Amino acid sequence: MKVLCRANTQAKQIAISFDDGPATDSTSGILAVLKAYNVPAVFFCIGKNIAGNENLLKQLNEEGHLIGNHSYSHHFWFDLFSARKMLADVQQMNETVRAVIGLSPKLFRPPYGVTTPNMKTVMRQAGFTAVGWNIRSMDTVIKDEQKLLNKISRQLQPGAIVLLHDTSKTTLAILPQLIELVRNKGYELVRIDKLLNVEAYA
Repeated sequence: MKVLCRANTQAKQIAISFDDGPATDSTSGILAVLKAYNVPAVFFCIGKNIAGNENLLKQLNEEGHLIGNHSYSHHFWFDLFSARKMLADVQQMNETVRAVIGLSPKLFRPPYGVTTPNMKTVMRQAGFTAVGWNIRSMDTVIKDEQKLLNKISRQLQPGAIVLLHDTSKTTLAILPQLIELVRNKGYELVRIDKLLNVEAYA
């Protein structure tokens, strides 16, 4: 199935994306840094994490960031779900988002980055655009801040999509330095719908 993992461009523009939130203890910190540096991002949220964090979801939207669908359950065996079960899961996520901000995400990031024939069917039926990445930070396992910065810096290229997690305390710690590093290299941080020229909401 078609997954957009980067933009086909020579312009020095990249997009940053955050997976797995909203997280009560760290997403607000990520948002504060993005606001201070005037950087837009996309947050591929897990539906079950929205309960109790509705205000964070509203803040994401109000501050100009995009909300993408990262499934409702993020189940370990999500890629083995039947098409019917998978469709129900992603629709439940969209309904949860719509109940909070009145919008239905069109951008979908497959849990664990795994795609299947059933998922291709679901993407077509539900009208989603599948979005991946081409810079995987490994920020869920790398705890050394300088190592994480270096790993991302080495892979920067025009049109890149960076995978981060707003559940990672290391990511929160390095985010100001990362933004400065990217800009010092001459890159502009743009929202992913602009980078890929896609519609973010149905």
